[in-house]
Amino acid sequence: MRLNCLQENLSHGLGVVQRAVATRTTLPITQHVLLTTDEGRLKLSATNLEIAISTWIGAEIQEEGAVTVPARLLTEFVNSLSRQALEVQALKHGKGITVKGDRVEANINGADANEFPPIPNVNSGIACQVAAKALRDGIRQVVFAAAIEDSRPVLTGVNLQFDGDQLTLAAADGFRLAVHTTTLARAVSEKLSVIVPARTMSEVERLIEGDDPIDVVVTPQRSQVLFRMKNVEMVSQLIQGTFPNYRQLVPQEHATRVVVGLGELQRAARTAAIFAKDGSGIIRLQMQPAGKGGGKLTISSRAEEVGEHVSELEAGVEGQDARIAFNSKYLTEVLNVIGEKQVSVELTTSSSPGVLRPVGNDRYVHVVMPMFVQW
Repeated sequence: MRLNCLQENLSHGLGVVQRAVATRTTLPITQHVLLTTDEGRLKLSATNLEIAISTWIGAEIQEEGAVTVPARLLTEFVNSLSRQALEVQALKHGKGITVKGDRVEANINGADANEFPPIPNVNSGIACQVAAKALRDGIRQVVFAAAIEDSRPVLTGVNLQFDGDQLTLAAADGFRLAVHTTTLARAVSEKLSVIVPARTMSEVERLIEGDDPIDVVVTPQRSQVLFRMKNVEMVSQLIQGTFPNYRQLVPQEHATRVVVGLGELQRAARTAAIFAKDGSGIIRLQMQPAGKGGGKLTISSRAEEVGEHVSELEAGVEGQDARIAFNSKYLTEVLNVIGEKQVSVELTTSSSPGVLRPVGNDRYVHVVMPMFVQW
């Protein structure tokens, strides 16, 4: 293998695949990156056996070939260079490369390309297409609600439900539920529900660049999913199991509804969270109607040894007086992704789940379990 490419292109390509490089593993080859010439371009691939990322960069190919080298070493070396043209050539024994630049040269030992784990090739299955912004927004609004602990593996993923031209993303950890619905650019041929690891979805969000639509393909065996972006492909294992029937967890009625400016509520919640740190992370919300759509929302927190905090916000309150307590982390995280100028909070009782929605956008709903406190 021998080729010429630009330092900035190689650096970008390595940055794309680095998140699929294994860190702690019993299989050292998964800490490598695979370099392959492919139809006049250089293909870089990495896998940790759960996800695999491949990307293509422009290059002047002089001799075809493939080689695998330690990803971290190559990345740090390339990133240390200034912008320049680089010559990359496989070592004579085929187990490493020489990288030459402007008055710089490095030999990096590697391994035979045949030793690298095969990158899954997903060419058939149930396919659809979704707009880049729609997928990026959907992931951002739900992925943080997935469980971190794997006592229930299905909750560590994001449930993707494909139905005609509709895609619904949902994540839950037992204390909160986030659901986002969007429209597909190209519909699916059959109804489908899969669970994608939350880490995979976070990586997809990171990798989406520009406005080109994203191809999504699920294998016929329902074991893997492919996300194909411009010059980037990511394949991930799917989580096997059945995601909970979350639709029955979203309250259909409410006794009190409050509408408040998102920015004001964010600031008040962040301030309350400072005091809530030493008070079990509890933020209290009290709603009081005042007629003709008026009213106020009081946000408070306290910790015995630290002190207490109270904020009052003007708000539109419908229904009766109400109060509820939330975990400060859960409240601030959902407010960070609402994405509209106003947010509504719907309550039934202080011991029932609270529902947060962006006002003027019915594509997103977030349910948070309350915390039980002494008022």
